[in-house]
Amino acid sequence: MSSIKNIFNRFLQWRVEHVSERPFFLFVCFLVGVGAALAAYALKTAIHFIHGFLTENFNEAGANYLYLLYPSLGILIAGLYVRYIVKDSISHGVTKILFAISQRKSRIKPHNIYTSLIASSITIGMGGSVGAEAPIVLTGSAIGSNLGRLFKLDQRQLMILVGCGAAGAISGIFKAPIAGILFVIEVLLLDLTMASILPLLVTSITAAIISYLLTGSNSMFAYTQVESFIMRRIPYVVALGILCGFVSLYITRMMMWVEDVFQKLTYWHKFIIGGLTLSVLIFFLPPLYGEGYDTINTLLAGGDKYKQLMDGSFFYASRGTWSIVVFLVLVILLKVFASSATNGGGGTGGVFAPTLFLGCIMGFVFSYTFNQLGYTPYLPNENFALMGMAGVMAGVMHAPLTGTFLIAELTGGYELFLPLMIVSSISYATIILFEKHNIYAVRLAKKGELLTHHKDKAVLSFLEIGQLLETDIPVISPDMSLGDVVKVISKSNRNIFPVVDDDEKLVGLVYLNDIRNIIFRPELYDRFRVSKFMVGAPAKINMDMPMSNVMNIFEDTKAWNLPVVDDEGKYKGLISQSTIFNAYREVLVDNYSEPDEV
Repeated sequence: MSSIKNIFNRFLQWRVEHVSERPFFLFVCFLVGVGAALAAYALKTAIHFIHGFLTENFNEAGANYLYLLYPSLGILIAGLYVRYIVKDSISHGVTKILFAISQRKSRIKPHNIYTSLIASSITIGMGGSVGAEAPIVLTGSAIGSNLGRLFKLDQRQLMILVGCGAAGAISGIFKAPIAGILFVIEVLLLDLTMASILPLLVTSITAAIISYLLTGSNSMFAYTQVESFIMRRIPYVVALGILCGFVSLYITRMMMWVEDVFQKLTYWHKFIIGGLTLSVLIFFLPPLYGEGYDTINTLLAGGDKYKQLMDGSFFYASRGTWSIVVFLVLVILLKVFASSATNGGGGTGGVFAPTLFLGCIMGFVFSYTFNQLGYTPYLPNENFALMGMAGVMAGVMHAPLTGTFLIAELTGGYELFLPLMIVSSISYATIILFEKHNIYAVRLAKKGELLTHHKDKAVLSFLEIGQLLETDIPVISPDMSLGDVVKVISKSNRNIFPVVDDDEKLVGLVYLNDIRNIIFRPELYDRFRVSKFMVGAPAKINMDMPMSNVMNIFEDTKAWNLPVVDDEGKYKGLISQSTIFNAYREVLVDNYSEPDEV
């Protein structure tokens, strides 16, 4: 092992000497794209294998009681794997990425490269009502973060590689390179500069090409536009956008509420309640089983194939005009509980697929209802199902561009670009009135841990107190005389002096302005001790304090210099606003400006 390490270290040294930074970084982005695409392919293959193996002999004409077993067993196995083998939370993949960027300097644990793949394939393959996209996005970002650390890249490059991994994952799993880039920009809020756009392009295109090579050139969803969009349908498109916005709000609020309920339960209570809830819902509403992409393909296929959705359920014998509407409305209302129960009960998955699933059903129900009521013009069910997918995704994720381009790339429905944009924009405009953050960011926002959505905080997250600490300032003791202090002042160009006792603990400060009226009176030099004229510090900065908190303290105290202490109160140095501002500007230039070399 040591010999391999030595060879790798020699390679890194050779790279520094012979390969410039920019080309090597783009090569690493290429590797991230390959890794993300292969991971996406492995996950989808595992899910489809497990799903097909378990359900190939299911009865279409009646109830299937194994629906009561498979989903619960899936979240049990996945939950035990996470609890006793991984021993770390791996759910809410995109939220973990935002947390890593905000609080962990873009460092994601190595086990996230594979643990999400294993847990989510078991969860979803056995019927968990969640999506594989969030786990694969976390996997892609983990690949980017750990490759960057392996090659000793700096924090700025690590942040870009985390975004590249997410873009590569979306591009690889959906064959949607543009949507992958837009997802990173809109959801992860990575800045769109040449420092980031070219790496994102390299990773996203690489992942898409690998995906095409592995799975062929067919779109993920089989969609053929049978009717062109006409302007007379725009009022209905606008109405669908508003409805999608409220459905998105319902999804976000209900999922957060159910998640809060599960967090108050013990582990086994979570599993029992989650497993029972999930299994019962799937038993009565089979489309809730797994990702739901079969349902999407059925609704996009056109004709009367939508009736197949009631196969294998108690609704099988019902073929009335409005039976499908009642059935699908129940699916819309209860999907959020099925998804929340899956994750809350111990499973691993995301809301990406449920969002597409619910959007497709919402669009279909909307157009089907108006058509059955006899309104004109006729609304093509397939087109409006597509628009609903874009609308709900844009609302839940606060990402109208991602919603528009992803649906267009997924289905090849570029002819519907205008209505897709209308629905996505209106859905986003609707939900933003009620919910400031998307479903991924709202968890961190509640804890005050979300920095990616605030540029100032994001830049400050790059700074550490230890790097900005001034330790060359003379310190004085409480027992020193005024004459001794004057000697210290004569050798220093500072106007503030920390007072430290014999235990190295900070006890106060001496400001030059406070003693200016007595330092020129030699007759007082032996009469005054530091303990008489020192003052207390307006605030103390702890060495481990986040820089955003430090700036808040500066703002509250109106001070220009503050002392820094450790957990035991021992003095470590001074930190000044001017030093922070200078470092802030340097980070801003290094991380958010255009590169000199392209």
